[in-house]
Amino acid sequence: MSSQNRTGSRRVKGTVAIGSSAAVALLMTGCGDVAQRGFLPTERGTTNHVDTIMDLWVGSWIAALVVGLITWGLMLWCIIAYRRRKEDTGYPRQMGYHLPLEIFYTLVPIILVVSLFSFSDKVERDITARSDDPDVTVEVYGKQWAWDFNYLDSDVYSSGVQAHLTGEDGVEETLPELYLPENSEVELVLKSRDVNHSFWIPAFLQKMDTIPGQTNYMSFETGGSGTYQGKCAELCGEYHSEMLFNVEVLPQDEYDAHMQQLSDEGNNGRLGDEYNRNPNMNETS
Repeated sequence: MSSQNRTGSRRVKGTVAIGSSAAVALLMTGCGDVAQRGFLPTERGTTNHVDTIMDLWVGSWIAALVVGLITWGLMLWCIIAYRRRKEDTGYPRQMGYHLPLEIFYTLVPIILVVSLFSFSDKVERDITARSDDPDVTVEVYGKQWAWDFNYLDSDVYSSGVQAHLTGEDGVEETLPELYLPENSEVELVLKSRDVNHSFWIPAFLQKMDTIPGQTNYMSFETGGSGTYQGKCAELCGEYHSEMLFNVEVLPQDEYDAHMQQLSDEGNNGRLGDEYNRNPNMNETS
């Protein structure tokens, strides 16, 4: 056997070995909890929508990975099977078209796109549907650069103050806090007092813009107790990075105790549109 053939054989074996190692590593990584939830910053059951969004996310990546592996496999097969050999001369036989292959390459992408669109549309409809009879309704006002929370069912409120990130311990405790009862249907009524903001709780896998003169809604069912971080996801000015808040999902008795505490502190009623930067702004639903 010539040295050229031995070199080509080594290259093929090396390529196969690298591909096999990558596939094994990928499969081993996929067994971890972090990979199974698609490296998302949450856990299953955090809200009733988290599992649905997570399944769509992971399923989309699996479909993309399968398509990628098939494509890479076909490319590798073509490179190996149709490589130029020592005895070859001139150009290989040329083909003008290959009807079965062209039909396959047309139908498969259409099926994939329609399937992905259908699943995405269903998930979007599910997570944007409003609750018919929520257990808790909280009116949320975004403002430069904090948050106001009106607990409409308890007729109390809390007014947030801008965070000052100094890098020192204890700053987290000064952030505005949104309290929610566990295992309850919640509707958030989202508004803005000044400019565009975006209400985002990463662990809930949902965010919604707060737009001056417009009311948006976010409905979900909470899971068990937990503490989560929230932030503004819309560049809203100089201190956008400090427009943070915490979310406390509590047992019902602890939630009721916090509502009573707000009432005892004199935070009764509601901080409405009269505190907007432009109080004459028309409000639309």
